Amino acid sequence: MIKNEDVYRIGKLGKPHGVQGEISFLFTDDVFDRVEADYLLLSIDGILVPFFIEEYRFKSAENALVKFEDIDSEGRARQLTGCEVFFERSLSDGAEQGLSWAEIIGFTVINRLNDEVVGHITEVDNTTINTLFEIKTTTGKDILVPAHEELIHEADMQRREIRMSIPDGLLDL
Repeated sequence: MIKNEDVYRIGKLGKPHGVQGEISFLFTDDVFDRVEADYLLLSIDGILVPFFIEEYRFKSAENALVKFEDIDSEGRARQLTGCEVFFERSLSDGAEQGLSWAEIIGFTVINRLNDEVVGHITEVDNTTINTLFEIKTTTGKDILVPAHEELIHEADMQRREIRMSIPDGLLDL
């Protein structure tokens, strides 16, 4: 069985396209294309189920039309509408473009200045000029921390940790 900590969310399925079983796939990470994945994991009733890719084509930088094996009608595709799509971390390790922001959701952030756990990354906001980590602190508070390369010292994929130098006072805001 595939564990949640072994995968990360890369998108969501939209509406069917046509009558042959194609479905719209709104993605935040194109890792499936970079590593030529054979399958994607769909969350169905809380269970991660592999669906093998027959073919796909890009409509835009964030949208593709996907045809899964054994999904041969609009009705079958419609049953998948709204399913969240996940990708195995172990398969993305070989992606030549490096670590994607989506992969680090769930990582523990450690303040390098005092070796204390700050919290866990719950989201990455890259809609602004400065990318931000949204972190749920150990006290339950949500904070935003700049994801600037000068602040990030180390990312340990095995331990799922990021060591950062967090400026004084930033955690008190």
